[in-house]
Amino acid sequence: MKNTLSKRIQAIPPSGIRKYFDIAATMQDVISLSIGEPDFVTPDPIRRAAIQSIERGETKYTSNSGTVELRRALSDHLARHYNLCYDPESEILITVGVSEALHDAMLAVIDPGDEVIVAEPCFVAYKPSVVLAGGTPVALPTRVEDDFQVTGDEIEQLITPRTKAIFIGYPNNPTGAVMSREHLMQVARVAEKHDLIVFSDEIYDRLVYGVEHVCFATLPGMRDRTILLGGFSKDYAMTGWRVGYVCANADILGAIHKVHQYIIMSAPTMAQAGALEGLLHAETSVQEMVRSYDQRRQVVVAGLNAIGLPTFTPRGAFYAFPDIRRTGLSSDQFCEKLLVEEHVAVIPGNAFGACGEGFVRICYAASMANIEEALTRMERFVKRQ
Repeated sequence: MKNTLSKRIQAIPPSGIRKYFDIAATMQDVISLSIGEPDFVTPDPIRRAAIQSIERGETKYTSNSGTVELRRALSDHLARHYNLCYDPESEILITVGVSEALHDAMLAVIDPGDEVIVAEPCFVAYKPSVVLAGGTPVALPTRVEDDFQVTGDEIEQLITPRTKAIFIGYPNNPTGAVMSREHLMQVARVAEKHDLIVFSDEIYDRLVYGVEHVCFATLPGMRDRTILLGGFSKDYAMTGWRVGYVCANADILGAIHKVHQYIIMSAPTMAQAGALEGLLHAETSVQEMVRSYDQRRQVVVAGLNAIGLPTFTPRGAFYAFPDIRRTGLSSDQFCEKLLVEEHVAVIPGNAFGACGEGFVRICYAASMANIEEALTRMERFVKRQ
């Protein structure tokens, strides 16, 4: 039988994250610091709100855009935290996680042959989403020496007549970097100069430690050229609920809505009820989780530095990105040997882009006991290299 698979699908590699997660699942006594998932159970008020929604018989489709109550609450939330105003009727769409928001937005904006500059290291789905839309991802490497920040000059060097958009994701997965206002302004000036769209994935916006998160759409002139992606998975410990959102000006959002309409219909009804409760009444729980992540962050960074793995201090999300080059192992070799020999699962940095080679990603959204045991095992491992 002749090859029936699309060239786009064949061009996309399997997720470098899931590979190690799946291997770890077949082994005993594994401490997994691989998947970016909170170890907290979804806060009780959110769970109860979803249960009550089911008990009220709210099991039918909602509006394609999501419930109006959730969209209004989200509009209020963004205004309260960032002084950013989106019309809940025409500029906010509730999606099945940020993953759907990302793919809908790409399909709505990118034509075959368009180039999208993607800052790396980055979440594994960014570049494939460009490819699936028929576009061409253009890697923009960042460096630990620059705190994994993007500069305007670096973007300028990659722009061609085919450049359509820039894609940034801060707080960053996998590095934990948070972009400063100064560096974001550099991105904004380049986007305005070349009339580019900016995709800004801000799924970790509330998970920052001692620094300000600047919402990209709040920068001068950026609201109408920004596609803002966000969701409830990380901040509210709702990964399995699959509720995300996308905000954009009415023209862009209308096109994204059209894609969503034909692919999804609407996000799960009871999950939207939970998300609404999260926005209205779960702020205390969010702050408690942030404080806990901050404590773990400090333990992880200090522990990795102490065992000889120089580690950039993350200011957001819940990841550390230690430099493992002193071991003489590649990122893949380090992760495979650590998993086999010490039963600790982490992710190779090159899964997030070529510039991640020589690093690994560690998720510290795990119990303190597991973090401390993992550090002990890693110290044994590093000493043997």
